Amino acid sequence: MSEARLKTGLSVSAMLRMGDLAGRPGMVLRRGDADAGGVLLVLRGRGGASVLSQARTGEGDMAWLRATGEAAVEEATADAYVARQVGRDPDLWVVEFDAPDLTPPFPVSML
Repeated sequence: MSEARLKTGLSVSAMLRMGDLAGRPGMVLRRGDADAGGVLLVLRGRGGASVLSQARTGEGDMAWLRATGEAAVEEATADAYVARQVGRDPDLWVVEFDAPDLTPPFPVSML
């Protein structure tokens, strides 16, 4: 039996609320499946952008992967990555945050 998981729409709402509380506003750029869609986080900072993609650890726990690499990329590169992923997965959510240091405004586990 699989573990119960939080619906994506509710999870995204919590992410946005945590961003507001941290002084790093966010917005939904694209709504995916409200129940089980994946999420891409687009972090926009002073030195460019970074895209984080949801992933699972070997134990099945949720984590994030720096999909565009460790270093900041140009805005156009991040946007192109997001467009490719949305083309492959119509249920995908895209959430953007103002993140000057390219870190999410809430605690995350990274792969």
